[in-house]
Amino acid sequence: MTRFVSSLMRKKVRPGSPRSPQRSITRLVNRMPSATFATKPRRGGIAFLQKPHSREKPLVIASYLRSHELSRLEAALFVAREPLPIRRLAKLARLSDATRARSLLRKLNTLFDKSGTAFRIEHLAGGFQLITRPQFGPWVRRTLDYTAENRLSNAAMETLSIIAYRQPVTRAEIEAIRGVGSEEMLRQLLDRDLIAIGGRSDDLGRPNFYVTSRYFLRIFGLGRIEELPDMDPESPSDGTLNPEN
Repeated sequence: MTRFVSSLMRKKVRPGSPRSPQRSITRLVNRMPSATFATKPRRGGIAFLQKPHSREKPLVIASYLRSHELSRLEAALFVAREPLPIRRLAKLARLSDATRARSLLRKLNTLFDKSGTAFRIEHLAGGFQLITRPQFGPWVRRTLDYTAENRLSNAAMETLSIIAYRQPVTRAEIEAIRGVGSEEMLRQLLDRDLIAIGGRSDDLGRPNFYVTSRYFLRIFGLGRIEELPDMDPESPSDGTLNPEN
């Protein structure tokens, strides 16, 4: 790890980038909302009421009043399998426009906070998604029976860190920083949809550029890549893709 950090320090890093990408990624992992994994409904896993509620009466859930607009928005978020762009969300919930949808999202989050629910709406990968709060991560993992496939090795985490903070980056550049071959690590990250091929370099042979994916943003709780955290030198590095607390 010392060699990895020192070699990275000798490379030119874009302005504002942290000095230790891997520790920064690990810091991000430790605050990651685990609920992203819990919001993909399986077929047959959702129960619908046989009769719709009266249009004359707003819904009362947990002593907090919800208008029909708010209830439709909440329902759309609940069944969504991925983050929804604001215009798409407004259309699904039959709202007047995106501005109205944003206003109701803020109100719905306030209701969640006041009522102490396990859920919160977050801006992820360019859209909005209903997720569970980070403190409920252990119960989510236990319920969904997460196993070792949600863990990355230190080598894979190193590779992912370099890509996240230096993208677009070629395999040769990654290997120059790490000092070892990275073909297998890149394959694993591509298989997990954490990275993607983002074009080709003009260098000899036109090698692929590697970038992080939208799925990377989702599981790390980011709306866009610019939200990556600065370095936390005290952060541990254990390759875990789910928080343990």
